[in-house]
Amino acid sequence: MKKFLFSLLCVCLVSSASEARSGPPNVILIMADDLGYECIGANGCDDYQTPELDKLAAGGVRFTNCFSNPICTPSRVKIMTGMFNVRNYVRFGLLDRQQKTFAHTFKAAGYTTCIAGKWQLGKDKDAPQHFGFDQSCLWQHMRKRTRDGQPCDSRFSNPRVEINGEPKDYDNGEYGPDVCADFICDFIETNKNKPFLAYYPMLLTHCPFTPTPDSKDWNPESKGAKTYKGDPKHFGDMVHHMDKVVGRIIAKLEQHKLRENTIVIFTGDNGTDRPVVTSLNGKKVRWGKGQMNDNGTRVPLIVSYPGKIQSGAVSDVLVDFADMLPTLCEAGGLAVPTDRPIDGVSFWSTLQGEPGRKKPWTYIWWEGKVLARTQTHMLRRMKRKGEIEFIDCSTPYEPKQLKTDQLEGNAKASYETLLGVIRKLDQARPRTRPTKDTP
Repeated sequence: MKKFLFSLLCVCLVSSASEARSGPPNVILIMADDLGYECIGANGCDDYQTPELDKLAAGGVRFTNCFSNPICTPSRVKIMTGMFNVRNYVRFGLLDRQQKTFAHTFKAAGYTTCIAGKWQLGKDKDAPQHFGFDQSCLWQHMRKRTRDGQPCDSRFSNPRVEINGEPKDYDNGEYGPDVCADFICDFIETNKNKPFLAYYPMLLTHCPFTPTPDSKDWNPESKGAKTYKGDPKHFGDMVHHMDKVVGRIIAKLEQHKLRENTIVIFTGDNGTDRPVVTSLNGKKVRWGKGQMNDNGTRVPLIVSYPGKIQSGAVSDVLVDFADMLPTLCEAGGLAVPTDRPIDGVSFWSTLQGEPGRKKPWTYIWWEGKVLARTQTHMLRRMKRKGEIEFIDCSTPYEPKQLKTDQLEGNAKASYETLLGVIRKLDQARPRTRPTKDTP
């Protein structure tokens, strides 16, 4: 009788776990730091090995026309709020506390939420929780990047972070990206039987370019690089470790049989930093961080959701970071917020191989600089009232400036469309904006 009851209990537990895994999809959004499109093997990179991301792409959908903002904070604000920066960007290092994020939306739907990695969105202790994250493990939250006033970067070897707003220093040879990955994996373990959203804005591959624990010259006693840039010779090792960390997270999902009920998204926040030059299908692609062009804004995008979306597909549809929020909402069966202007267009139908998504242009605003583009042309204004440049960008990384008084056909139509986009969205910039972290 005891054996029968024990067997029945095991069946019930297995059944309960199975039901939990078949409910609303879990979401893991991973965003590498300063990693351009050209750095991923599946995209054609000749210089670095990214086997985990290549495997992720082989089982999902890889995008060739995903565009971020050209620098860190604007991309973070855009991806989290689903709005063009012209509407809600305040200043570097800050997210206006009046804003709502995708974490708010998922938390309201019953999800448990967490964020780990690089914050850079306001120094208030409660900032992560204020923006919808139940748990947080963050670098550059409340403290500066330096260590005790010394010029040593604190994100990599023996890192300094804040866990749920409480300072935590590591001094036993730990590596910041692994600390954050551990936090994500522990979060998955703890919440494996209920729907969760994990946002991982990675520390890698931002400078300082330094050895990783897999590098031959790794020093577990280092307190961080003493120069801002470090040595670019280490960039390849950093890309490899970034890929390895992604693999760890996937393995944790597989361990708990959550893989088929979890949508995993990988992207980068902007182009690669100087002075890195990478070979992409035999073409040298130079760094572009901070630049309003392909080099600064074309980033990798890989989406994997086994059995629910296409497998091994490549899409050239236009995607920008404002699209992420409505896509995640549609994937999770949640309503897109209607109490604010969401600028993104869901690409969920594209993931399922369905035609008809309407996204004819993307738009980037950064400190008054503007770039609007189609698949073949971009219109760029580098100052608020400056001269407009119209560029043929049909061949990635090979821009050709065009004379606007000599346009015809598709080029003329694209110019008129993009000029109208810029003029319309110029009106969306608020006249007054917050100037402090708190209201």
